Amino acid sequence: MSTREYTSKGLDRNRLVDQHVPLVKRIAYHLLGRLPADVQVDDLIQSGVVGLLEAAQQYDPSQGASFETYAGIRIRGAMLDEVRRSDWTPRSVHRNARRVSKAIRTVENRQGREAHAQEVADELQISLDDYQHMVSDAVCRRVLSFEEIFAPDSEGENSLPGDESDPAQSVQEEAFRHALIDQIMRLPEREKLVMSLYYDDELNLREIGAVLGVSESRVCQLHGQALVRLRARMTEWIKF
Repeated sequence: MSTREYTSKGLDRNRLVDQHVPLVKRIAYHLLGRLPADVQVDDLIQSGVVGLLEAAQQYDPSQGASFETYAGIRIRGAMLDEVRRSDWTPRSVHRNARRVSKAIRTVENRQGREAHAQEVADELQISLDDYQHMVSDAVCRRVLSFEEIFAPDSEGENSLPGDESDPAQSVQEEAFRHALIDQIMRLPEREKLVMSLYYDDELNLREIGAVLGVSESRVCQLHGQALVRLRARMTEWIKF
């Protein structure tokens, strides 16, 4: 590559970065509404700029995606990676999420239908209020994606299929996704709606509360209930 070509490419990358700094800020403030209060917007912006720089270096227009689309994915991923690296979640939250999932599985196997909150609380031998706090903590104190519902727990067990180097990994992961989608469709209607608004429409908990006409804390409970119910029903994919 000649000096002129190198300089030209460098200028193009700098121009892309300068033009898309507002995108970093837009994603940071949007994401902030979906994260715990401990997270600072300046930290999100700082990690997002790193993601933007990497996107500018690695972007290949021949792949068909616009730079904004490509950079948006890298920026958001960099922000979430940074938040996860600074995970403040007590181990008790991880353990309680596993306990709740086991209790849900036990009740649903016994009753042959979806478990109600009071039934799960009774199975755990705790009050309904304590149970609701546990399911809220399962989501509101963590940064969760679908994959993280089944991620390695506090005991260090591997939960997601296909972690090992296996020729059948892609097939296994595709089967996992289909099984997860199937179980999401079987959720109670209110929990399914919360999942759709949160993961598909990317609304934060306050916005979902406004849509449903309930408090943000109630949305957090519904979200947490949906996540632990999914984990309880995906037993063939995970180890407790």
